[in-house]
Amino acid sequence: MESPLPTYTRHGEQDLTLDVDWLHCESIAERSRLHDWEIRPHRHESLFQLFWIEQGGCELSLDGVERSIQGPCIFILPPRTVHGFRFEPTVQGLVITVLDQHTNKLLSAEPRLEKLLRRADVLSLTAAAAAPLARAARHLREEFLGTAAWRSLGIDLALMQLLLHCGRLLALHQLPDSRRPAGRALEHVQRFRALIEQQFRQQPVLGSCAALLGISATQLNRVCQQVLACSASRLMQGRVLLEAQRELAYTSMSVKQIAHGLGFADAAYFTRFYQRQTGVSPTEWRQRATHRPTQLKTPNRTRDRARPSSAAAAPRR
Repeated sequence: MESPLPTYTRHGEQDLTLDVDWLHCESIAERSRLHDWEIRPHRHESLFQLFWIEQGGCELSLDGVERSIQGPCIFILPPRTVHGFRFEPTVQGLVITVLDQHTNKLLSAEPRLEKLLRRADVLSLTAAAAAPLARAARHLREEFLGTAAWRSLGIDLALMQLLLHCGRLLALHQLPDSRRPAGRALEHVQRFRALIEQQFRQQPVLGSCAALLGISATQLNRVCQQVLACSASRLMQGRVLLEAQRELAYTSMSVKQIAHGLGFADAAYFTRFYQRQTGVSPTEWRQRATHRPTQLKTPNRTRDRARPSSAAAAPRR
């Protein structure tokens, strides 16, 4: 069963394909002003997006969590992340949209960088930290709009430079890890997570997943603990829970319909699973989510703030 959440290529262009141009780069204003500066919550099935805000700000809803953002900042949106915005009309910045399979190809030789960019994240920057990123973003925009020879190669080089700067900023906020997992363990976990994305609605048996990866269930648990500090089963359950919360918050489907779409035999089993994971029933969770103040439109409530992302910025909150 496909998710009922809105899924677009670029926002408002459900039938557009990027088969010809695998990357698109435009100013935030170009598309947002067409929608009165508000982009309602949606997601992209196979697109990676990076937003660079140089000046101005927005209210961001990221998988139901709201943040108030002021530039300079970046936010990174891997495929299937539910996100929405309300931009200030004075905002200045770029949105870069890339076919995810192309991003995978570019990052395949650097698994640590790929891992950093596979999690939705928001980083607020100091002027010093923003300067090289601003130059890289402008360079990418110039290559995208240009017609010089070897344009595709120029775009790839500029995109990699931009992703490299983003990865370095993200890495500044990771604690030193003298126990960094071996490359083989990381590879197993990456393949397992990709498998979960493909099959979580069928709730596959852990042993079957391990067999598809060419390892035992015990080995799979061991590498998940080593890389992510959680069990393989917990990782699978977490993906089912995330999708359940997305569909409870953003669709009008009944609990029974959501349960069926996520591979549960009946709604009662789904409710017990959900209550074990969250401490509340699906119905209660939906009521709380539904009765929150309207997202992206209330300027005075307390929000999670984007965390800074350079050594010169304030301590991480």
